[in-house]
Amino acid sequence: MILVREVLEPLATDMEQLNLLIPQLSGSAEPMTQTEFAEIINSSTTHLYVAEENHTILGMLSLAIFPIPTGVRAWVEDVVVKTEARGKGVGKLLTLHAISESKKFGAVSLDLTSRPSREIANKLYQSVGFDVRETNVYRYIHKE
Repeated sequence: MILVREVLEPLATDMEQLNLLIPQLSGSAEPMTQTEFAEIINSSTTHLYVAEENHTILGMLSLAIFPIPTGVRAWVEDVVVKTEARGKGVGKLLTLHAISESKKFGAVSLDLTSRPSREIANKLYQSVGFDVRETNVYRYIHKE
């Protein structure tokens, strides 16, 4: 049975499994260090959820919850499912969990972005109630 849990301690076994997922998110992202992993886990605004079966992590999702003047907001980032676990409902399970958790934290809304080329992911998000927004997303990259 696949279960979703929040990662509450920076255990090396979790970090090792999560670091195997990171290349599926980004070809340029480096594996997390123990310090970076602990910083994420100990953050009051970031919640890291994993879907696992028999102590094997099949996917992860990060949920950021933060207050702003117009209310509490929530943002989903870094959703990834192991290649061999895709098609088993892992992404849906993680996404539904994030929706539920964001409501518990009092978020007014829950946002995420997904590249148009990720057709299956986009269909999933729409199937659980996300609406496509007409907006521009901008990114500023700090230069060293």
